[in-house]
Amino acid sequence: MIRKNPQGDLPTIPESAYVDQTAIVCGKVVIGENVFIGPYAVIRADEVNEQGTMEPIVIGANSNIQDGVVIHSKAGGKVIIGEYTSIAHRSIVHGPCEVGDRVFIGFNSVIYNCTVGAGTVIRHNSVIENCHLPPGFHVPSTTTIHSDADIAAVPKVTADASSFSESVAMTNLQLVKGYKRLQNEF
Repeated sequence: MIRKNPQGDLPTIPESAYVDQTAIVCGKVVIGENVFIGPYAVIRADEVNEQGTMEPIVIGANSNIQDGVVIHSKAGGKVIIGEYTSIAHRSIVHGPCEVGDRVFIGFNSVIYNCTVGAGTVIRHNSVIENCHLPPGFHVPSTTTIHSDADIAAVPKVTADASSFSESVAMTNLQLVKGYKRLQNEF
């Protein structure tokens, strides 16, 4: 469902993107080319700051927002999702937040009030908040990072982890093409 927010902002979605019929995309959202928005995802840009304005939620080209993902922002803060980024099932990205290009965020992870550098792999059930995670890190499953000081214990990303992340992004680009083709059958 594509809908306006109370301020009247309507999402911008290119023809090449695929948004599942069960997903909700609301308000000041800008979706890039070839983006996949999976079933029951919610992307909602509707809260304003004290001045009554808000920054957009931007999803970069060729990224995928999988089943049940929630992307929202507190008090109109911006959320930027880079290109070729994968946000896996039931994760939450809550702004203000910036996620770089070619990032993988694993199942059930929570990203809040932080930046995540390009090429980073965050595995399943992790919590990243109130920090700046530099490019190229590998956050193991169930890791919790609450500040920049916690990053010292996080290893750099391996070639295997990067390869996995790339394969997820490429698989979902194929899904965009397949689902776009099917849209014409109904």
